[in-house]
Amino acid sequence: MHPADYERMEKAILYLDKNYRRQPSLKELARFVGLSEYHFHRLFTRWAGISPKRFLQFLTAEYARGLLKESPNVLEAAYEAGLSGPGRLHDLIVNVYAVTPGELKTDGAGLTIRYGVHPSPFGDCLLAATDKGICDLSFLPGRHAGEAEALLRSRWGKATLVRDPKATKTVVDRIFERPRREGAPPLKVAVRGTNFQVKVWEAILRIPPGYAASYEDIAERIDAPGAVRAVGTALGRNPVAFLVPCHRVIRKTGAFGNYGGGPIRKKAMLAWEAARFRDR
Repeated sequence: MHPADYERMEKAILYLDKNYRRQPSLKELARFVGLSEYHFHRLFTRWAGISPKRFLQFLTAEYARGLLKESPNVLEAAYEAGLSGPGRLHDLIVNVYAVTPGELKTDGAGLTIRYGVHPSPFGDCLLAATDKGICDLSFLPGRHAGEAEALLRSRWGKATLVRDPKATKTVVDRIFERPRREGAPPLKVAVRGTNFQVKVWEAILRIPPGYAASYEDIAERIDAPGAVRAVGTALGRNPVAFLVPCHRVIRKTGAFGNYGGGPIRKKAMLAWEAARFRDR
C-alpha cells in the first residue's frame, strides 16, 4: 500500500470515529478525504477487507467492551494450550528471545543490525533485525524515512547499522501478508528489556488477532495484579510494534487508550484485525 493510501484511511477513520453516532455516508467520507465515491470505496475495501459501514462497528467503545468480556476465556484457552503466542491459532508463530544483560551493557557494540523502511497497511514502518531476530518494528508517523537510522542509533548506539531493504522487505511481507503462507518458519523477535517487561511482552503475544485484553487482565496473567501501571509502562517500551501486539491492550472502560504510533493507528489496527479474523 502506498503511504498516501494509509494517510487517507487514517483520515477517514478519524472522521468515522468522531461522527459514528450519525453514521456518515459513503459520499460524505469520500468528499472528506478528497476522492470520488467509487475510488474511496474501492480503496477502503482493499485496505480493510470490508466496507466503511461494516468497519465502523469495530471502532466503538461498545464493541471494545464486548471484547473485554471475552478476554478471560480467550486468554485462558491460549494458556491452557501452552501457546508461546497467537501464531499457532492464526498461522504466525512468534518466538521471543531476551537480549542478554551483557549485550545490554555494550549498547549494541559488536552487533550488526540490518534495517529498511517499507510501506505497510498502517503507513511506512522501520524494520530492523540482527542475526538473532527482529529487534525493532516502528511506524513512522510524521517522520521522514531518512530519520530511520537516527531512530535506530538512539536505541542501539554502538551497533553497526546496515541499510538492507531487500532483506527486511521479506520479513515485512510475512508480517502483514494475508492469507498466511502455510509451513513458514517462526518469526524470531530479539528484544531487550527487564525481566518484567519481557514477561508482559510474552503475555500479550497470547492475545489472538481480533481480540483484546485490559491492562488489568495482563497484570493478572503475569501474577502481578498490583502492577497495572507498570504493565502500561512496559507496553510503552515495546520495541516491536504490531508483531508484539501492544495495540491489543485497552482500558477496562472500553477506551482504546494511548499508543506509540498514535491513537488512531491503534484503532485502525484493532479494527483491521477484527475485519479479518472476526467478520466472517
